[in-house]
Amino acid sequence: MGILGGGQLGRMLALAGYPLGLSFRFLDPSPEACAGQVGELCVGEFADLEALSRFAQGLDLVTYEFENVPVEAAKRLAQSLPVFPPLKALEVAQDRLQEKSFMRALGIPTPPFHPVDGEGDLKDALKAVGLPALLKTRRGGYDGKGQALVRTEGEALEALKALGEKGLLLEGFVPFDREVSLLAVRGRDGALAFYPLVENHHRGGILRLSLAPAPGLAEALQRKAEAYAREALRALDYAGVLALEFFQVGEELLFNEMAPRVHNSGHWTLEGAETSQFENHLRAILGLPLGSTAPRGFSAMANLIGLKPDWAEVLALEGAHLHWYGKGVRPGRKVGHITLRRDTWEELQRDLPRLLALAGSPGIIGGKGGEGWTGPSA
Repeated sequence: MGILGGGQLGRMLALAGYPLGLSFRFLDPSPEACAGQVGELCVGEFADLEALSRFAQGLDLVTYEFENVPVEAAKRLAQSLPVFPPLKALEVAQDRLQEKSFMRALGIPTPPFHPVDGEGDLKDALKAVGLPALLKTRRGGYDGKGQALVRTEGEALEALKALGEKGLLLEGFVPFDREVSLLAVRGRDGALAFYPLVENHHRGGILRLSLAPAPGLAEALQRKAEAYAREALRALDYAGVLALEFFQVGEELLFNEMAPRVHNSGHWTLEGAETSQFENHLRAILGLPLGSTAPRGFSAMANLIGLKPDWAEVLALEGAHLHWYGKGVRPGRKVGHITLRRDTWEELQRDLPRLLALAGSPGIIGGKGGEGWTGPSA
């Protein structure tokens, strides 16, 4: 198995694949890529033809662990090797305008949006979308980067200049109830499986906490999310795990963005589901039967952002599992996560404050350290 990218997602894919008898090679520009600790690391730029050739030698199949892999690199590999998920998914996910337009064409609702390529476009966009709004780069940007919340026309003009004036998208700001995500899996034979919707909490544009299944999850909302995912998977002729992020507004779901890969909001599946997202991604792209996505009780996943916790304190919390990525610690960097599983939501809710304190994110779900939080937050 060849994996484009050598970060923590590639690392966890490899760890899930070794029990299946698979071996792995990673291509990454950094000689310190953390996946190199668990598999062969080929160091080189994705656009370097010589590096791609070295990487491809002897591989049976290629996948990727992040969606900003140059499409041309994936196309070159696809000339001689199976590459999953398909290139169309990579192309759609790399351009926010194309992504939103693709979903809207499938009948999947989105917030209002308008392309921006200069000051004239911005004025048209403000009329069409209204304020407040988010001005985003169409390409790149991750964990809150490449975007600005604008409340006035003056702020919009300032953001336009700061973001490069071209290749932008203005999106209407949605007063949502909560953000949720769905992990969908499609096999090469068209078989489908869906994990339960997950509730996500961010701070500074970075995911801090995921709760699975989403508290108070209505069956109708799960069915709606699965129906939307089914349309996207079919249209993309997809194989692998696809993550879809939504804003929940009452009983409706508005599409926010997609990731054609395993996803941070699915890390809870390592201990909290019958089959992890990582194993199911490998099963799907290899043409093997998909594993059960049934949850094992209730789970929380807290990211470790620029923080190395006390190992003993984490492991002293019954039901907690520490995943350390072997990366250097620096501010704003995801260096690990902790999962916590309980049989009931009430038990999980009781221990959330301690989990969040250990992860350095107290108060992320309201109240001091999370106390007093009784359901989905705005």
